[in-house]
Amino acid sequence: MGLVNAKEMLTKAKAGHYAVGHFNLNNMESVRAFLLAAEEVKSPIILGVSGGTAKYMGGYKTIAHMVEDFIEYLQITVPVALHVDHGTYEEALAAIEGGFSSIMFDGSKYSIEENVEKTKYIVGLCREKGITVEAEVGAIGGEEDGHIAMGECADPKECKAIADLGVDMLAAGIGNIHGKYPADWKGLNFDVLAAIQQETGELPLVLHGGSGIPDEMVKKAITLGVSKVNVNTECQIAFTEATRKYIEDGKDLTGKGFTPRALLAPGLEATKAKCIEKMELFGSVGKA
Repeated sequence: MGLVNAKEMLTKAKAGHYAVGHFNLNNMESVRAFLLAAEEVKSPIILGVSGGTAKYMGGYKTIAHMVEDFIEYLQITVPVALHVDHGTYEEALAAIEGGFSSIMFDGSKYSIEENVEKTKYIVGLCREKGITVEAEVGAIGGEEDGHIAMGECADPKECKAIADLGVDMLAAGIGNIHGKYPADWKGLNFDVLAAIQQETGELPLVLHGGSGIPDEMVKKAITLGVSKVNVNTECQIAFTEATRKYIEDGKDLTGKGFTPRALLAPGLEATKAKCIEKMELFGSVGKA
């Protein structure tokens, strides 16, 4: 099975009251780890690519070809969507041309009027190509490719204005942030989430900054309409910790343990395990 857009998997998640995990790619090992995890537990999966990752891994077209080739080589049978994460207007356009099956245009930094205008244009382009679209209202806090914001809460009426453009999913700030959560974080605002869902009907909602949110909060968010949860930081930490342990244990000094494949293998396995752990939390296991 090649790349698919995210429409069917999110519609099923919404109806089944679970969420599909969106896991950010960072290198080739993460591609293998996430695909193997999804196949092992028979879960649909969304692979996310930030602008920084696109530059690091050779551009959108290179990544699309890599993921498609890995799907074929690893004989992956579960649905896989390749998605732009927090794409600027220019990045979204580049990814559309590069072969991505799903696009996030993050227009939250613009006025609501300009966000609507640009999102409407992106939606029109993607409809012609069968690509799903995620939009954002209310900046997600934390740092994303150098952009730092506090955890804002979106205006439900503005969310409706974007939802009415025909987007397939909506990221709305409800106090969530990217990266590690500070000790004084106040938690998710479920009243705002409920109000946003009331305004947007059956539109699948997206929870960004899924790393570090307490499990019970994630589960509650899913009951209130969240159908896609983004995870990156926890997978990065799992990879780094496993790699550090490999070196601290001196395994790189034994035999051929110094080869990059051997050095990075523990990180790959740790990433895969963390991905499966999150899929179990989101309820997507066995839903492919």
